[in-house]
Amino acid sequence: MKGPHMKDPLTLYGQSFSSRLLLGTARFDSPSLLADAISTADPAMLTVSLRRQISGSRESGQSFWNLLRESQRAILPNTAGCLTAREAVRTACMARDLVETNFVKLEVIGDELNLQPDPFGLVEAAVELVRLGFHVLPYCTEDWVLCRRLIDAGCAVLMPWAAPIGTGQGPRNPRGLRELRERAPETTLIVDAGIGLPSHACQVMEWGFDGVLLNTAVSRALDPVRMASAFANAVRSGRSAFLAGPMNVEEVAVASAPEIGRPFTLGFSQSTYSAH
Repeated sequence: MKGPHMKDPLTLYGQSFSSRLLLGTARFDSPSLLADAISTADPAMLTVSLRRQISGSRESGQSFWNLLRESQRAILPNTAGCLTAREAVRTACMARDLVETNFVKLEVIGDELNLQPDPFGLVEAAVELVRLGFHVLPYCTEDWVLCRRLIDAGCAVLMPWAAPIGTGQGPRNPRGLRELRERAPETTLIVDAGIGLPSHACQVMEWGFDGVLLNTAVSRALDPVRMASAFANAVRSGRSAFLAGPMNVEEVAVASAPEIGRPFTLGFSQSTYSAH
C-alpha cells in the first residue's frame, strides 16, 4: 500500500510501498486466518497463483477474491506451476485480464523435485513479457549469469531464492546472495522462497536486500498471525540495521573503551589496597 509519508519506500517499477514484506496467500487453514495474517503483516503486495489457488469451485473462488479485495492490498499474480515459457506467458496474460495489473511474478520451473527455476525458459518468458508491457518479477536463483540475462531482458526487479520453495532452510548460499547484492547494486532484489524464520528475513535485509516474500513460513506456523507479526518486525529491523551501517567484523578483540593513562583507583592508595 502506498502511504502518505514514506521515508524509506520499496519502489517496484515506479510504484512505492510502505512495507518491504510481500505475503503469499496459499496453504492457510482458513480464510479468517489469512485475513488476520494480512492485517497483522501489513504487506506491500499479496501473491496469488492463478493456476493453483482459484481452481476450485466458483463459490470458493469468488469468496477468495472478495477477501483479497477487502484487504485493499496490491495483488501480484504469479505463474506458479508453469513448466515452459509459453505456458508462463499465457498464464501471465490471463492473470492480467483477471486482476487488471501489469505486475507478474514470473515462475518457470525446470525441476519438479526441488522446484528450481528453469534458467532458459525463465529468460525466454521474461523477454516476451517485457515486450508485452508487463512489470516482471522473476523467481530465480542467485546465479549471476542468469540474473544478468534477466536484467538485460528488462527486469528491474529480481526475486532470488534463499533455498527451495517451502523448505524453511534459510539462506543456503549466503556468499552467493551477498555477491549478487554487490554485483547488482541498482537492481531491486527481493528474497523469495526458503525463508523459515524471522531471523532469516532479518539477516537478508541486513545484507542489503530490498524485501522478502513469504508464504509457507507464515501459513504453516502453529500461530500464523503471531508469526506474520514476527516477520513484519524482522524485516523492518533488518532494514533499519542495514541503513544504520553495521560495524566492521574484526579478526581479533578490540576493546570497547580505549585505555588512556592509568586506571582510576577510586580513592584507594596502593598501600591501602595492599593492607587488605
